[in-house]
Amino acid sequence: MLHAVIMAGGGGTRFWPRSRQQKPKQFLSLAGDRSLLQQAFDRIEVLTPPQNTWIITAAMHAGETSRQLPELPAERIIGEPCGRDTAACIGLGAALIAQHDPDAVMMVMPADHVIEPAQEFRRAAQVAERMVEEHPQTLVTFGIKPTFAATGYGYIQRGAALVERQGIRVFQVKAFREKPDAELAEQFLASGEYYWNSGIFFWKATTILQALKQNQPNLSAAIERIAAAWPTAKRDEVLRTEYEGLTKISIDYAVMEKAKEVLVIEAPYRWDDVGSWLALERMHPQDADGNTVHAQHCAIDTKECVIVGEPDTLIATVGVDNLLIIQDGDAILVADRREEGNIKHLVELLKKKGLEKYL
Repeated sequence: MLHAVIMAGGGGTRFWPRSRQQKPKQFLSLAGDRSLLQQAFDRIEVLTPPQNTWIITAAMHAGETSRQLPELPAERIIGEPCGRDTAACIGLGAALIAQHDPDAVMMVMPADHVIEPAQEFRRAAQVAERMVEEHPQTLVTFGIKPTFAATGYGYIQRGAALVERQGIRVFQVKAFREKPDAELAEQFLASGEYYWNSGIFFWKATTILQALKQNQPNLSAAIERIAAAWPTAKRDEVLRTEYEGLTKISIDYAVMEKAKEVLVIEAPYRWDDVGSWLALERMHPQDADGNTVHAQHCAIDTKECVIVGEPDTLIATVGVDNLLIIQDGDAILVADRREEGNIKHLVELLKKKGLEKYL
């Protein structure tokens, strides 16, 4: 049976000031009326029932997760005591799923991506599930056909074609490649052999647990101890003490780049990882001056800006261009759009200056 793990533990610092410690990016409505987390849940609801869906988030966000997804059983919301990257998150999810269903197929997806149309994702998911059932020792990932020479994504190089199901192509994976420089990214794009690595996976829960045991034995042993304590009164104590000692490593480094049996499915849907405020330009139309506006806004000679604010706050601009202007609650961000990557560093500066109340 299919089980799903939605990873919802990110901090979303690039979306400050709307993204705060108590309500990071995955809980925000950035593309539509539903939050990114709710959209992720909606996307898979027809594939697997709520009792087979697991949300792994930060412990401090378990309450907000429950509030946003009231249909999800409370015991399916797992609060990490600290962040330890995706290998620990996926390992814990796999161990708990295997306890309930030793033969489970496991789907893993981030909570903070935009995927459209949803029915195309579900079509690809059905193909991925079938591949895992037919090849139970195989790890399956989804690759996104690149639309530009991105330097901010990892890449998957496809190998030989394996099969085509429901109009969706499946390939063997030749190699995983790290984030390239601009010249190499252009080569990847021109070759037609590379996909963006979307971080969406399908596999047997027992298969990924075995792969972690082979490649990360200490992490695997700790996960086993947590899972063993899960039905007992010592659950929280064991989770806290064991989790703090886990290696902080991604599933790509821990397993995927070393695995021999890996397939990549060419995704038939549109995908955006919503990595920064500039993503709003890709998801929403611009006005005649190239501005993306989600605010009460009055402007003179304002061009190529992203302007976001609360509906009861007026943002007025005169003679500016190429800016990010973000108002939320008690904080306002004004930044050169070319410097949007430094917003995460600004958040660190706020911490150093003792301004945590704005985080």
